[in-house]
Amino acid sequence: MKQKPVYISVIIPLLNEEGNIRVLYDALLPVVEEVSGSYEIIFVDDGSKDASFDIINQLSLQNSNVLGISLSRNFGHQVALTAGMEHASGEIVITMDADMQHPPDVILDLYKKFKEGFDIVNTIRTETADSGTFKKMTSGWFYKIINRLSDIHIEPAAADFRLMNRKTVNAFLQLKEKDRFTRGLISWMGFKQAMISYTAPSRFSGKSKYSLFKMLRFAADGITSFSAKPLRISFFSGLIVSLIGLFYAIYAVIEYFSGKTIPGWTSILVSILIIGGIQLISIGIIGEYLARVFNEAKNRPLYMVKQYTTSEVLQEHV
Repeated sequence: MKQKPVYISVIIPLLNEEGNIRVLYDALLPVVEEVSGSYEIIFVDDGSKDASFDIINQLSLQNSNVLGISLSRNFGHQVALTAGMEHASGEIVITMDADMQHPPDVILDLYKKFKEGFDIVNTIRTETADSGTFKKMTSGWFYKIINRLSDIHIEPAAADFRLMNRKTVNAFLQLKEKDRFTRGLISWMGFKQAMISYTAPSRFSGKSKYSLFKMLRFAADGITSFSAKPLRISFFSGLIVSLIGLFYAIYAVIEYFSGKTIPGWTSILVSILIIGGIQLISIGIIGEYLARVFNEAKNRPLYMVKQYTTSEVLQEHV
């Protein structure tokens, strides 16, 4: 992609956010211009069905520093983030969401921390205005589980709202895996990182795109991307059950020859349910890992671009 060099790139992945785009742009522009007059704002439309890309196109016509990328379908938030980073040319790169829950003013705090010498500045939500009890509770469980199972530490309540310098962006783009969990990848990369906290306001418009199923899928990606412990857990669970079964078999044989056996279905039923349940869980865990291997083996591109908002783009990225 042919681009003029810029100092700061802001990447905003989105899906059906027609009610938020202009509001975000109006709030974001003065903040970015305060950091530098050399900037680009990259909107990555991840297969929206509403007028999101039309609005982005209008903004691009008003401001040549705005670039819109429309993906050919919905590839997912994490892939859209990567697509934006592959198109960004800034010396520093900001990633943020389009729902106004990542306040643009926080960018100044990110930049201030970056000037202290940090390569990556991450954010942590201290509070989310419209987050329900169930979401807070399940989010807490997720971070406890993933930090116990994986070999890396992911800060609870971390967000994909961060600043990265060019060196770390280039390093991130070397990671070509298909099932992406950006927070984990950033933590795995190392470099000199810092954290700042912020309070997330309510969404300005629309509703969250993360359904319960998508949150479970996201959690599974996070755990299986950075740990083989679930496989070991399934192995040791099977080992323990097998040992218990062996002792029970010895006990049953002794009871049989002692003439004390009593016909009954309870113990058999319980044994079948326990063993069958462990087998199904273990097969499911193995299946998750095999699915990841299958996705990697296909070696398909992460995403495909349907169109851009500017004629300056001479080469389509996929």
